[in-house]
Amino acid sequence: MPHSLSLWSFTFFLLFFTFFFLPIPTLQTTLISPVSKDKSTNLFTLSVYLKIPLHPTKLFLDLAFLFPWTLCDANYNSSSFRYVDCDRTFCFYLGFGGASCTNCTEAGLSDPNCIPENPICGAYPENLVVRDYDFDATLIDTLALPSADVSTKTHLISLPNYTFSCAHSSLLKGLPKDVTGLVSLSRYNLSLPNQISSALSVPNTFAVCFPGSFKSTGVAFFGSTGPYYALFENSKIDLSKSLIYTPLIVNPDGIGDTVISYSDDPPSYEYFVNLTSVRINGQNVPINVSLLNIDHENFLGIGGTKFSSNTPYSLLERSIYKAFTKLFIKEASLSRFNLTRTSPVKPFSVCYAARLVKVTSIGPDVPTVDLELGGKKGVVWRIVGANSIVRVKNKKNNLDLWCLGFVDNGVNKKTSIVIGAKQLEENLMQFDIESNKLGFTSLLTSHSLKCSNFNVTDFA
Repeated sequence: MPHSLSLWSFTFFLLFFTFFFLPIPTLQTTLISPVSKDKSTNLFTLSVYLKIPLHPTKLFLDLAFLFPWTLCDANYNSSSFRYVDCDRTFCFYLGFGGASCTNCTEAGLSDPNCIPENPICGAYPENLVVRDYDFDATLIDTLALPSADVSTKTHLISLPNYTFSCAHSSLLKGLPKDVTGLVSLSRYNLSLPNQISSALSVPNTFAVCFPGSFKSTGVAFFGSTGPYYALFENSKIDLSKSLIYTPLIVNPDGIGDTVISYSDDPPSYEYFVNLTSVRINGQNVPINVSLLNIDHENFLGIGGTKFSSNTPYSLLERSIYKAFTKLFIKEASLSRFNLTRTSPVKPFSVCYAARLVKVTSIGPDVPTVDLELGGKKGVVWRIVGANSIVRVKNKKNNLDLWCLGFVDNGVNKKTSIVIGAKQLEENLMQFDIESNKLGFTSLLTSHSLKCSNFNVTDFA
């Protein structure tokens, strides 16, 4: 485990970052990328073109980690990659307070121009799914994505200064099949949305529609607050007009749930919202309200509610989980649902025999879960059966269950409620980093739509 790293003021870094990523002259445009769901992990991937010549590349979609990283080895073949000299101020900030230098020989890339005596910038990429980290070289290379500009034919827009960390293959453990790295969609300055915004002079905003099926494809939009056109019955629907907004909360007292510890955290780069209450079937879940607030007293940023794409199901602090499941079981037993629990399977504790659960157009007919959020009065994220219940089948054991897709996260966790991947499925979510607000549609199926209606084909 590396030593605790100290973080300096970001002021100089922001000035340097702006200079380093001088905007490339381009028309105002929206970039798009296919988003897929992985069957083995129930997590999401995002596809990009990387390197020169451009190579279709599938990456794990992470809303939390600071910067992107990609597998680099002797087979990393690109005519456009280059290192970041270790004496650059940029490297200092990538190292989060340490020198973090390496050299091209240690990086292991096949580079005929490698000069081992020349130090280059290194970084600490992490895999938050299995809680592992690495240390490797930082590279600059070309990334490209298709344009969604409806006035022109689809074409690729390139970012020749895309900056990311290398990583070894061991860091891919536990991630979706066929990925070769991680794409960061966090608030941090080296996340993909921030790099696109800086390079192309477009709004620092992105939207993601997370698919609910392994067989269909969702989409991510970068650099625009809309329109986001979906196809429906031979017509186009702009779903940006259907978004409901709530403020995004900046946790000022902690860098996040990283593997490496930090002694001088900047504001969090994760996405928090002001959850004020939870209702099941219209009934309030009795929750210690202090757990829903971010505690600033000890400067640790404990509490609150955030989104995460690196956990397949939502995680609830134990006292919240007990109250939540108790009320759900009670409401599900009412005559409308008439559901009786059966023996659960891990990681779940509330399961029902599938033959007893009626399935509707919006998923299993079970009690609704309403998350009341901050902002204008009446902002509610409604979670229906399609997002709250998970099908568990095993033909060999003659097992067929519907299980409540929320998991006990124990006590003394930094964040009280983590909204996971299952609850994000078939939702269009817009993260407006500049305006600090979140737009969401709730379940698209409620409007006879799916993420696949954006009609994007995965190219990786």
